[in-house]
Amino acid sequence: MRSHYCGQLNETLVDQQVTLCGWVHRRRDHGGVIFLDLRDRDGLAQVVVDPDTADAFATADRARNEFVLRITGRVRLRPEGTQNPNMPTGMIEVLAKDVEVLNTAATPPFQLDEHGKVGEETRLKHRYIDLRRPEMIDKLRLRSRISHSVRAFLEGQGFLDIETPILTRATPEGARDYLVPSRTHAGSFFALPQSPQLFKQLLMVSGVDRYYQIAKCFRDEDLRADRQPEFTQIDLEASFVDEDDVMAITETMIRQLFKEVLDVELPLFPRMPYAEAMSRFGSDKPDLRIPLELTDVDDLMQDVDFKVFSGPAKADDGRVAALKVPGGAKLSRKEIDEYTKFVGIYGARGLAWIKVNERAKGIEGLQSPIVKFMDGIIEDLLDRLDAQDGDIIFFGADNARIVNEAIGALRVKLGEDLELYTREWAPLWVVDFPMFEADGNGRMQALHHPFTAPSCDVETLRDRPAEALSKAYDMVLNGTELGGGSIRIHDHGMQRAVLEVLGIGEEEADEKFGFLLDALQYGAPPHGGLAFGLDRLVMLMTGAKTIREVIAFPKTQSAACLMTDAPGVVSPAQLKELNIRLRQKAKPEGEQGE
Repeated sequence: MRSHYCGQLNETLVDQQVTLCGWVHRRRDHGGVIFLDLRDRDGLAQVVVDPDTADAFATADRARNEFVLRITGRVRLRPEGTQNPNMPTGMIEVLAKDVEVLNTAATPPFQLDEHGKVGEETRLKHRYIDLRRPEMIDKLRLRSRISHSVRAFLEGQGFLDIETPILTRATPEGARDYLVPSRTHAGSFFALPQSPQLFKQLLMVSGVDRYYQIAKCFRDEDLRADRQPEFTQIDLEASFVDEDDVMAITETMIRQLFKEVLDVELPLFPRMPYAEAMSRFGSDKPDLRIPLELTDVDDLMQDVDFKVFSGPAKADDGRVAALKVPGGAKLSRKEIDEYTKFVGIYGARGLAWIKVNERAKGIEGLQSPIVKFMDGIIEDLLDRLDAQDGDIIFFGADNARIVNEAIGALRVKLGEDLELYTREWAPLWVVDFPMFEADGNGRMQALHHPFTAPSCDVETLRDRPAEALSKAYDMVLNGTELGGGSIRIHDHGMQRAVLEVLGIGEEEADEKFGFLLDALQYGAPPHGGLAFGLDRLVMLMTGAKTIREVIAFPKTQSAACLMTDAPGVVSPAQLKELNIRLRQKAKPEGEQGE
């Protein structure tokens, strides 16, 4: 129906006849001459319709925003003074000969160039309108290029694109499963996969050697800016590899991807042990663009006459950490109070601080409600932090988890608020993760998942599980975890031992993982892999604020689709087929009903 996309027009087509199809982006009537900006996925083209072509002019006269048109005309240069060098098609226009209305349009719920004034709920309700915005099309186009680049790279490395099941069984992978009732097996349920983890391991046992998939995954968990109930992974697995092999392949892929798609040369990725990341940045996905670090001061605080500090400093699970912000003494008391509220979100009970106004004056040159408790240690403290005039020092004191989360998040927020970024891209690998972490009841749980290989032998694992490290690795970029993976357990006895440490007995293990445990007895090769969050990767590469901006039809923060009104109720007949009976909601007190 067309000869060109709108965005393809340029000076080389002058005097040629073209046919365009698209939507009316804007209509203007200038002294009897009608100008139409026609839009398609490639861009905008200015169309001029003058009264000399009576039929075309009459049709253009009744066209309105978002009408779908087919226009045939001659390309010509725009008159001197009307050219727009900032627009790809700004040097030319199309003099219309024929204008055909392919479809009319009701007044849209919002103007595409005024989307910023419209709430996200309205845009998600009418997502098919929102996606017409050029910036949204650009994000989807870049996402497509990323997927294509990844596929081409992995195919070139000998990886096979293999699909794994969507209807499977529930396995413990850290989040709630989405369950699907079975009509043919009454009372039984499928689970939608949180990842293809077990199946890709079984593919390695099968001798596939190298597998990849751009896979849909599902997790019923609380949402945030970089989470959705259904999301997409770039999933890969390889046999006869160690950690260095997997990291080398995937780092090369990401560096090539950035060069190919964004023309950005990422540096080689440094490696940082998990313990160092938590100590210096309070996070296992530190944003290295921000030149602020946490400093341990527990030893200095053990004997101060301030229990808020001395208590955690003496506790086995406590931590007292300081965060120096160069030039931060300019922060007002109101701003400090706002930061105090902010760390409260992460469980901190307060935010102590010291402003260094004139260090040469000792305590007299410091400003803080707590400085009176620091007599005797203040010089050591300032020396350790290399504090200078004009700096502010924030403190976190509590159990280590709260301090890390609160002060780690404060570090990132200060970096954003004070615009402290030193570079555009800061990648790294975080390695040497603990195998396990204790839950609130002191029970061990897998830090990654139960199929991650430990760095120790079975005896050490059983005797000292809290000290065991894993063969896991996370790729981090600008404070976002792009992907995580590990070398997997390929030995049947080791897998049994890990499940035992997690409190999963032999009978339960056979019930939940019997197929994997059986497979490991039949010559499983050493293998490992990694999974990238495609949505997060696209979010970073497009500069989007949330992954909802780079998913065609996302869910809201409450895991609902406003456009389709999903999830929705189903008919009693469907429930009966599935042998499901819904429990009636309790009636409010005073109302009648069963």
